[in-house]
Amino acid sequence: MQISMTVNGNEVSSEIEPRVLLVHYIREVLGLTGTHWGCDTSNCGTCVVLMDGQPVKSCTVLAAMAAGHDIRTVEGLADGPTLDPVQQGFMEEHGLQCGFCTPGMMLTARALLDKNPHPDAGEIRQAISGQICRCTGYATIVRSVQWAAAHPAAVAGAGLDGSAEVLDGTDTVVQDIATETEDAEVKA
Repeated sequence: MQISMTVNGNEVSSEIEPRVLLVHYIREVLGLTGTHWGCDTSNCGTCVVLMDGQPVKSCTVLAAMAAGHDIRTVEGLADGPTLDPVQQGFMEEHGLQCGFCTPGMMLTARALLDKNPHPDAGEIRQAISGQICRCTGYATIVRSVQWAAAHPAAVAGAGLDGSAEVLDGTDTVVQDIATETEDAEVKA
């Protein structure tokens, strides 16, 4: 069957089998591997994407059901080299460890902040309650979303444009240690 949808602002159209899940369509057909595939039972939430701005578990949605809808994956959060405040918040507040749940958590956080720009910790915990993180204990994830709420227009992306600058958490630009080490090796 032929389906069309908008993914990260781009119109896509594909011939697929009717039983293909949205998670597999996103990963295997579109090549957007930021959407993770975990439990395949809708329990873990690693596969969350936004459909028309609402978080959905893409392992329980057929790609055909997403036809005609607007889908946003983690690859669609950043604006070029500028990170979304949610992405920046996860960096600033160390909201990830292994990173497997992170794309789904970030998309859920983006949907929450789009609906409620100033959620309290309880509202954040409620929003992410359908997702499992086995590493962080959730405290750093909550702080990451709170950071994003406090910095809605944060200009992030340092280091993504090829520069050797990174933010140190205080919005102070510091020299990237990897670049310093690389320069030292070249001189030696």
